[in-house]
Amino acid sequence: MRKYLYLLLIVTLISCENNSYSDLIETETRLNLKWNKAYSDDTIDKSLIGLKWALSYVGAILPNSTNGFVITDNTISLDIKKLGFNENAIEKLLQLSDKIKNTSEYKVNNSVDLGRYVTLLIGASEHYYEIIGVPNTLDEVLNKYTLLPQKGYINNSEVSLEHRIIQFSEQNGFNQVFLSEEIDPISGEIYEYETIELLSNGQLRFGIFDINGDRKNNANPLHSNAGKPAKCMWCHESSIQQMYSVQNNNPGFLTYTDFQNKLINYREANRNQKLALADGVDFSQTQQHTFTELLYISFMEPSAERLSLEWNMTIPEIQNLLSSLSTHVYAEFPFLGNLYDRNDIENLAPFQGLQVSTFVREASQTEVNYLY
Repeated sequence: MRKYLYLLLIVTLISCENNSYSDLIETETRLNLKWNKAYSDDTIDKSLIGLKWALSYVGAILPNSTNGFVITDNTISLDIKKLGFNENAIEKLLQLSDKIKNTSEYKVNNSVDLGRYVTLLIGASEHYYEIIGVPNTLDEVLNKYTLLPQKGYINNSEVSLEHRIIQFSEQNGFNQVFLSEEIDPISGEIYEYETIELLSNGQLRFGIFDINGDRKNNANPLHSNAGKPAKCMWCHESSIQQMYSVQNNNPGFLTYTDFQNKLINYREANRNQKLALADGVDFSQTQQHTFTELLYISFMEPSAERLSLEWNMTIPEIQNLLSSLSTHVYAEFPFLGNLYDRNDIENLAPFQGLQVSTFVREASQTEVNYLY
């Protein structure tokens, strides 16, 4: 009898230790995100959709199982190991989580602002590159593909201030690359390169490279309005885009019509493949990506109402604290109200979160990188 009780005690202790260890591991891989209502029709469910799109942008497969997300009141708790990321992405995301958990914001609230987290994921170019696995050099990207001899020529771009030569590989399922060269139309000098790759989760992977083929944070504003990878995401809307302006026909290149038809065919084939995916975001609801944009826009340009929730202060207290600062209205989303600039108010917060880049889509005076 004593031997039986002794064995039972040992089994119980081992079981408790294993449960404690499992709980510890799960705690280490979980991150709490605080939802702060940003506009009248805002809901935590809409924001969860925006979060899922943001995670998808950086490579999450997002299995249909919802155990990677737990919603409690105004907090979304996510388990980074249950979102369908590869091992490299998990390592980088956990590294970022450690930085976040060491801030006074997280220690005070036991959470990080949801908008701040999305901004750190896709609004910091180096974070985006490292999590989604964009190589350091253009050669490393192109070595995985065989470019076709056909090329497109764009002389009337709505993005580039220069002319563009577009090369591409054949589309083989979720495997294709597009290479853009920004060139001087007179001298033929190449200023920089951009790449788009297709990913198995249905998203596009963007890369920007300088003349030497080294990865860079943003396109050179002297030659292009492409901005940072987050601007590429916003513009492309997870799709291979066709041309929206008529181009001249140039000898040695596909005609405008042939190139346009090829882009449209590639886009539709890719779209059909994405719609057939069992896991991930709902690509039939393409405008849901707007929920991601609203998350980082309302964080970078918050209203007094949103700040009152974020900072746990009354609206009059917020307005009094920020009385010396001007407000503005976001033209695309005027329903967000009268907005402040995050860069002007961050040092006035009652607690400090992990600093974000100056801008999400454009070249930034401060470009943060916590994954070096």
